[in-house]
Amino acid sequence: MQPVTESNGYVAQFTLGEGDLRFAVKDTLDIAGFATRAGCPALEANPAAEQHAGVVETLLGQRCVLTGKTTLHELAFGVTGINPWSGTPVNPRFPDLIPGGSSSGSAAVVASGEVDFALGTDTGGSVRMPAACCGILGLKPTYGRLSRAGVMPAQSSLDCVGIFARRPEMLREVLNRLAVPVDAPLQSMPAIGFIASALIDIDALLLNFLARADLHPRQAELPLLGDAHRAGLTLISHENWQAFNPLLRNGAVSADVATRIRAGADIHAEALNAAEAIRHTFTAQVDDQLAKTPLLALATLPELPPTLEEAKDPLSVVNLTRLVRPFNLSGHPALTLPAGTLRGRPVALQLIAAKGQEGLLIQAAEWLAERRRR
Repeated sequence: MQPVTESNGYVAQFTLGEGDLRFAVKDTLDIAGFATRAGCPALEANPAAEQHAGVVETLLGQRCVLTGKTTLHELAFGVTGINPWSGTPVNPRFPDLIPGGSSSGSAAVVASGEVDFALGTDTGGSVRMPAACCGILGLKPTYGRLSRAGVMPAQSSLDCVGIFARRPEMLREVLNRLAVPVDAPLQSMPAIGFIASALIDIDALLLNFLARADLHPRQAELPLLGDAHRAGLTLISHENWQAFNPLLRNGAVSADVATRIRAGADIHAEALNAAEAIRHTFTAQVDDQLAKTPLLALATLPELPPTLEEAKDPLSVVNLTRLVRPFNLSGHPALTLPAGTLRGRPVALQLIAAKGQEGLLIQAAEWLAERRRR
């Protein structure tokens, strides 16, 4: 984590008062006096930002103390969190495993206890995936719920500022400080629909996790889940080409990231129109399911997180976002929380709610956490 100190341009209040919260931010969010480099050597000479990202400015005015910026998968365009240039964070609880991307550093500093919470960005699972890998909570709010002013890239139809925490009560506190109210804790859980979509033993673990809380969800289906994943890939590829192709001119972007950026140049209007049609239909499908049960539950990751060694093979990570990316496409809020381990690797439950219902996700996570403590 790059510390924020007086010596490099931003005066940080490291003396904490009662009620103050320590936080860190992914290096795609502007901090006044610091260059935003997004873990990319092509941005090494970026000038310092002149003002804070909007969400950071709000938190600094709400007794939150910024302690540093965190590294990430280069240009926030990758799922492993591995970054040879700016550093690959160690997964504190599962050090042999990837930290997850792209908001790897923000997840790691929360899991290690260095901060109370951290900010990341989630365009295709980039908060929920590292949270799942590191065994903590990660919230992707409704699209547009939190300001993206001062966030890289400037334009995105998928990206959301998200929050990492170790406990759901901290997510509640952060949302309250961001003027996103969360209602009183639940006395009972609303109906849940479960979407069986991961490896059989992962789904079985998650259903057992819910059963231990005396929850027995209904079976639910989202037939377009796979199509939504692929449509999200189409859109992020196109939008990242639009945002980052100028960086390719001097050859300073890492080869694997540059290859994926260039692929966006070949996406034409017909493919974009088809992806937008899937967005519309899939969003309606999710809304229809949420009209039957206020919460949907499914695995965060369809497979167990790979080790750092396994992740050297690109084929080992290609499908890891297929259960998180669809909800960037639809814009629904989603939260991941740890649900146990399988063969020594973390398994996480993902909850989905109606748009604007981030508070219900926090309430549900609190309810589940309370049952686990009993």
